[in-house]
Amino acid sequence: MPQRSIGFLGTRWAPFLMGRWAVATSLMLLMMVSSLAGCVTEGGEETGLDAVFTLSPANNIRVGDTVAFDASGSLPNDGSLSYRWDFDGNGTVDATGRTAAWTFGVAGSFTVVLTISDGVRSAEASRTVDVVEASAEAPTATISLDASSEFDCLGEDVSASSYILIWLCEDDKETSDRRISATTTVVLDASDSEAATSDDYITEWTWDLAPSEDDDGDGDAENDADLQGETVDWTSVSPGEYEVVLTVKSSKGLTSTDEVKVHVNYAGTWTDFEMGGNSSSGPAQLDFDVTVVYDRDSGNTIRKAIAELTYPQQDDDWVVGGGQQQNNNRLEVYVFDEENEEVVNSSEIGDDQREDSECDSDDYCLSLPLSSYLMTDTTHGDGEWTMRIHNDRWNDIKVNQFRIVLEYK
Repeated sequence: MPQRSIGFLGTRWAPFLMGRWAVATSLMLLMMVSSLAGCVTEGGEETGLDAVFTLSPANNIRVGDTVAFDASGSLPNDGSLSYRWDFDGNGTVDATGRTAAWTFGVAGSFTVVLTISDGVRSAEASRTVDVVEASAEAPTATISLDASSEFDCLGEDVSASSYILIWLCEDDKETSDRRISATTTVVLDASDSEAATSDDYITEWTWDLAPSEDDDGDGDAENDADLQGETVDWTSVSPGEYEVVLTVKSSKGLTSTDEVKVHVNYAGTWTDFEMGGNSSSGPAQLDFDVTVVYDRDSGNTIRKAIAELTYPQQDDDWVVGGGQQQNNNRLEVYVFDEENEEVVNSSEIGDDQREDSECDSDDYCLSLPLSSYLMTDTTHGDGEWTMRIHNDRWNDIKVNQFRIVLEYK
């Protein structure tokens, strides 16, 4: 049969057009290969799939217990995925489906593997599950409350029955240091924790300092080992409110947890310094920088902040023959949020409200409290705030004491 040419194949343009066709085809194939590169690797980060699972109970699993596994957190969650479970790490599929249940018949450590697939790509997640004998008893985790301060910064007794309360006190601060950046060390003590039986003992003590965050990605936000040991020093703790979770593990493989709130209050005091008078450049001002925290997600929420200012009612610069209003000293406190927006000031607090039973008769004692409401997301927010002493009078005024208090409990 004679050969037949189709279209351009028999023309002088054939080499040119065939070359263009070949190049286009090659480019198309290259693009297809590039789009698939890294997508078929088992459990690879570039698959576009994310295998995640949780189990319940997550701890203290005994022989004969039924454990529920749930992979609903895997992505994409659009119904395109298939789920395969290997509960004993032998490579055999023991169950399928987004959720599954399994009963471990013997004690030991088992590697549970979840494999997800969309038909083209796949990813997997694994976790070691410890199973103990059915008769094993769990230990008891206990956090000591002895770390609480005995007194606050004014020498008053501290009462803390179900939490740890620490007062961080900075007395006689220099006026050159007007930024509050102090931290403290909290001693966390788990020595009162006990094993269940005389032939058992505790082998591990782990402390999770941020139980709202799952740092190790195992699905349990409260078991991250931020610190380890029976008694540990938690250093560089700023004023704030914290939750701490202790997990202890026994020689038989069972665990127990205890949790406690840790509140760190602060008081800083500056004494015996001068506030310059009003001049041609305007009122004299002195700024003090303070960090306030109001974070509902982490539970770190300030209760209140207080600015306390004590100064003489009159001083040596008084005007001869002047009236009381002219001769009396007058200092104000202004408070600004992180955006430098004024939050509140003391200008509406009269002189008669600056005298109380605990104030020397020759002094004014100004107290400006700030409730936590002012620091929420719907008001001024938290962050770096400024407390400013303001002197609008022409004369210099001695400040006996300026005190900033941050109370988280």
